[in-house]
Amino acid sequence: MEGDPIIFGLTVAEFEDWSLKILVSALIVYMLFIIGNLARQSKAGRYGTIWLFVALGLGFVGFIAKSFIQKFMGIE
Repeated sequence: MEGDPIIFGLTVAEFEDWSLKILVSALIVYMLFIIGNLARQSKAGRYGTIWLFVALGLGFVGFIAKSFIQKFMGIE
């Protein structure tokens, strides 16, 4: 029974993997939109907008880097 397709023809582990990648990526895109909107509404200017994206978007780097590190090390 283990490894049998359960959800949309995928196993639970495959479904969780796809869901994590798609939904967290969508969340990152939405948060980038929010940061851009915040910069526009606050009239931060070019320099302020860059710093908003750097400071608030720094957490995305960890999630994205994790995927590259796993592929590089052959963990995935």
